[in-house]
Parts: sequence; structure tokens; C-alpha cells
Amino acid sequence: MATPPPPGPQQPEGQYPPPGTPPGAPGTPPGAPGIPPGTPGIPQGTPGAYPPPYPHAAHPQGPYPEGPYQQSPYQQSPYQQSPYAGPYQTWGQGYSPYNRPVPFNGLAIAALVLGILCFLPAVGLVLGIVALVQIKKRGERGKGMAVGGMVMSSIGVVLLALMVATGGAGDFWKGFEEAAGDAGGSTFSLRKGECFNEPGDSLEGLAYDVDKVPCAGKHEAEVFAAVTAEGDSFPGDSKVAAEADDKCYALMDTYAMDVWAVPENVDIYYFTPTRQSWRLGDREITCMFGNTDEQGGLTGSLRKDATTLDADQLAYLKAARVLNTAMDAAPEEQYVEDDLPGHKKWATRVSGALTEQAGLLRDHTFAPVAGERVAALVKDLDRSQKEWAKAADAPDVDTFYTHYEKAVKLIDPRKTVTTRKALGLATTPPKYDEGGDNGDGGEGGAGMEV
Repeated sequence: MATPPPPGPQQPEGQYPPPGTPPGAPGTPPGAPGIPPGTPGIPQGTPGAYPPPYPHAAHPQGPYPEGPYQQSPYQQSPYQQSPYAGPYQTWGQGYSPYNRPVPFNGLAIAALVLGILCFLPAVGLVLGIVALVQIKKRGERGKGMAVGGMVMSSIGVVLLALMVATGGAGDFWKGFEEAAGDAGGSTFSLRKGECFNEPGDSLEGLAYDVDKVPCAGKHEAEVFAAVTAEGDSFPGDSKVAAEADDKCYALMDTYAMDVWAVPENVDIYYFTPTRQSWRLGDREITCMFGNTDEQGGLTGSLRKDATTLDADQLAYLKAARVLNTAMDAAPEEQYVEDDLPGHKKWATRVSGALTEQAGLLRDHTFAPVAGERVAALVKDLDRSQKEWAKAADAPDVDTFYTHYEKAVKLIDPRKTVTTRKALGLATTPPKYDEGGDNGDGGEGGAGMEV
């Protein structure tokens, strides 16, 4: 007598009819077949005999080979090929016990991001509309994100329209351009008349940032000019530095017109563009005063120009600057013997500068306290001009020296001390002027690069 297999997950207890039950008998499931007579392997009339079990279902995709389990002897019976198919289907080979979630629509995500950032609001609105169409067609998720992105993008479009209508967009773009220019087009956004400290406590080498401070207190440097470097392509560090040196020295006495008021330990420094900042549009050369002693620093502003001087001081210093410029144009050859023609041309320029200087002083009406001293100075300038003119016509070196020495003594800076005192200007001649080799003022020492 065969023992029926125990009920399993695919063969519930009491699910199958007893052998020999005709189809459609009471108590049998609809469509359940009986066991045809003469089935091989099942003795007829054996009470309680079960038909062979139904084939097991194929295992889901996993470590087992594809297809059904290896068949047992029961499954080799012709019953498996019976035309009476059982009412239960087995799992298909593609079954997966874990359902894959429905994906989010990518355009819905993009619309939400653009809406949150208020960036290109019109684009976010269009992406949201397209996303809703795709979600409906494909059955994807993300409808809420698409709608949210559309709402925020719509608000952005309205705000943008208001900005355009009221001119706010132009102000915004102008501010953006100014910020971009400060970041890449100029050096630290320093302006003429500003003072600062360098975090590295040095005005030499590379600088990445500065701290602006009031000029009234102690500081490391004071900006006196900003100029633009020439050229489209970067000319090299040495050429940019040479250009900065020339331009900064030429502009020094337009800011510190009273060069006597510039301390002897103060020199000219400058910030110049690097190769990297040049690529970003930086062309600015920043000229500044700094102490040659890094531990010394500066205190107070060195600015002496139209913003800080009275009319008499300004007139006097403008006239003095004419002579200073001519004196600074001396030939590179220090000795007349080495370049007599060059020195004669220089004497011609100085003679003309003295004529111009005297004319400027005569044309201005000075206060009585300074007017008498200025008049005496003008007489010395006239006499010196004649000697410079004779030196310009000198046929030989000795003649040149004879007139040159007389001319220089007449414009000795120390002869202007009383005039300066009457005008309220600095009265201590710079050391580099004490030799009597130039006029009322002069240039600073050698510039140092940054």
C-alpha cells in the first residue's frame, strides 16, 4: 500500500480528491480530474491510493539550475501527461520575489531643482510640463515634484518679469559685473587713498588678500594710484614690474605733492597682475607707499593734493613739480665728460622748466605772509634759468661745469625753507636733495616689487 506524500506548500491537505472519484463528483473542486482506470503504477481497487503528486513549481531565479526540479519516479508516470490538467499553475521562470519600485521621472527632479534655485525659471516650468506628460504615459513617479517645480518656477518667472519692468534686472546685472570685476579684474579692489595691512606682514612676494584699515592709525601701506597695464597677452613678470615702476614713480608726486613730507624710510611698492589673474582679466597695477622697515609701518596719511592743500600750497607745489620733472630727466651718464651732448639737452629742458615755474608763481596771488618770500624765490629762479641756458650752449665740458655750478646753487632746496615755512609746508629737505643736485623736491628711492 503506497503512502501518500505529506501536504506541502504546493499540495495543501485535503486539496485533491480520493482516487477513483469521477470528475464533477460532489465535494471535488470544479475542473478537478479523476484517475482514469488503467493508470500504470496504481493498482486498481487499492483503497486510499493517491495519484502521483503534481510536479513541483520551478524555483525562482537563484543558485539552482533553470527549469523544474529533477523529476521523481512519480513524475515519470503517464499521469503527468494526462489530458486532465490540474487547476494550479506553477511559477514562471521570470518570477522575482521582490518587486522593483516604479522609477522617478528625471525631468520632474530637474524641474524641482530649478524651481528651488530660481535658476532659469522658464526652463523649470517647461520641464515640469513635459514631466507630467511623461509620467502619465509611462506610469512613473514624481508628479508631486513636477508640480512643485512648476509652481516655484512660475513664481520665478513672475519675479523676473517684475524686475525687467522696474529696471531691477539691470541693477542686478550691473552689481554682478562689478563683483566679477572686483574678483578677477582688479587687485583686491583697493582705491586711491585707502590704507591696508597685508596678512603676511610683508609687501614683497605674492599677496592673496589685504585688510583695509583707517589711514589715521598705524598701517603697512597707502595706495596713491591705480593704473592699467598695457597689452593683450601677458608680457611676463619682469616687463609688468618695469611698467609698474615707471608709472608709479611718475604718479607719486601727484598724490604726495609735497615730497618733503614723505619720510625717508618710505618707498614705493606696487601690486601687479600675475599670469593667472591676467587670464581672468586683471590688468590693474596698484601703486602704494610702504615702509622699507617691515616692522616700522606708516602712521597717518601721506596725501598732499588738491583734497588736502589750500590754494597757496597747491600753486607753489604745482610750480615746483615742473622743475622736479625736468631735473629727474638727467642723462644716464653721471659725468658730463661721458656725454656732453646729452647734458646740454638736459640743461635746455631745465632752463625751460625754470621759465615755466617762475611764470606760474608770478601768475598766482599769494597771501601777504608768503608773497614776499615767493617773490624772492622767483628772482633766484630767473637767475638760475640764465645759467642753465648758458650751460646748454657750452662749447666744452669746462664751460658747461662753470654755468652748471652757478645754476644749481641758485636753486638749492635749502633756500626755499623760509618760503615753505610761510606756506605751512614741510621744511626739512630730503637727504637725497641736500647735495644741491636738484630742485625743490625730488623722487623717492628705488622701488621694490611685489
